[in-house]
Amino acid sequence: MEALALILFVLIFILILFGFPVAFTLGGLSVIFGYFTLGVEFFNFLPSRIMGVMGNYVLIAVPLFIYMGIMLEKSGIAEELLDTMAILFGKVRGGLAISVIVVGAMLAASTGIVGATVITMGLISLPTMLKRNYSPELATGTIASSGTLGQIIPPSVVLVLLGSVLNVPVGDLFAAALLPGIILVFSYVVYILIIAKLRPSIAPAIPAAEISEARADRFMRKLIVAFVLPFLLILAVLGSIFLGIASPTEAAAVGALGASLLTIFQGKLTYGVLKQVMRQTTRLTCMVFIILLGATTFSLVFRGLGGDRFLVDYIAHSNLTAYSFLFLVMLIVFIAGFFIDFIEIIFIIVPVVAPIFETYGMDLVWIGVLLALNLQTSFLTPPFGFSLFYLKGVSPPSITTAHLYRGIIPFVLIQIALLIISIAFPSVILYLVPS
Repeated sequence: MEALALILFVLIFILILFGFPVAFTLGGLSVIFGYFTLGVEFFNFLPSRIMGVMGNYVLIAVPLFIYMGIMLEKSGIAEELLDTMAILFGKVRGGLAISVIVVGAMLAASTGIVGATVITMGLISLPTMLKRNYSPELATGTIASSGTLGQIIPPSVVLVLLGSVLNVPVGDLFAAALLPGIILVFSYVVYILIIAKLRPSIAPAIPAAEISEARADRFMRKLIVAFVLPFLLILAVLGSIFLGIASPTEAAAVGALGASLLTIFQGKLTYGVLKQVMRQTTRLTCMVFIILLGATTFSLVFRGLGGDRFLVDYIAHSNLTAYSFLFLVMLIVFIAGFFIDFIEIIFIIVPVVAPIFETYGMDLVWIGVLLALNLQTSFLTPPFGFSLFYLKGVSPPSITTAHLYRGIIPFVLIQIALLIISIAFPSVILYLVPS
């Protein structure tokens, strides 16, 4: 029976790699295996499992954060932020790239939606960077990597889903991910400053005359409006969580309302925009929850076949240390990220390994943030890095796939370095978690 559980796991992986729909592969293949090995009566357990998932209060945050991200994309705030930040950092070599990173971080802390951030930043900043003679590699690498900050900087849909699967408080995951997210942004900025210093031609400064002209036209007012409004939204969402005023789900509702009010303030909220936002939110939410229900079916059958017991016993008899097992899981997640989406990884791999981490006595909040950092690289690594797909879709014809692949290498190395540091020094992650 245990062997059948492993065959089920491998078959699901293979079918997903061949492009079969994730949700129906997870659920359908699990039902077939369960029916022929455990009998139809076994599925009497399934309705209660599904209702347990659908009744999970924390998961209400998923559609609310998705709504917030899409609504902010429509508000035009990203465009204003980029314009003002570019003028603010314009005198510095690489200043435009630094402004992209800062805006990417602020959008990540406001939305947590990677696709919306990368597309918005690509449409707005890539033509400007190329026009100002930035190298295509640096421009695309900066945009793609800053767009993925939504994976790790709270509020993040990834962290909400990991909290649900690992059964740990999402608020603790948000607090734990904040410091690594800040360090990552700082590391990106330092890299830009160094590369611009070493190779000035690939990241030129904006001419002083142009900066002076832009600052003469009510620049402080533009800066306050562009910077303060998103900052207030971030403060409302994250501040309410960290101060214990609201749960992550309640804070997500505050964020959704705040994003709607910002869009109204910008004069961009029309019936057509609201309809678009609702449709996209519904589509993305349905996708996440159908995969989640498929994953619930897989988890039930996998455990019914004794797959979890087999893995725990195997690890126990293989004499793997806790850190050896952690390294193995991180390597599997990193490689899987080359081929499949982060949602599939969270719902297929994480439920299988989570009980083993518990038997080792490892902190699941720490594990959750390590997984989020690792999953972030999956958005950047070829051949199926989703940020690269998003950016290629909105790039001019002069930008080739080779430009994208070469451009993200330094940023992936920075992420891997931070992951290693976070494993070696758990306090980097756990410092802000309430004890």
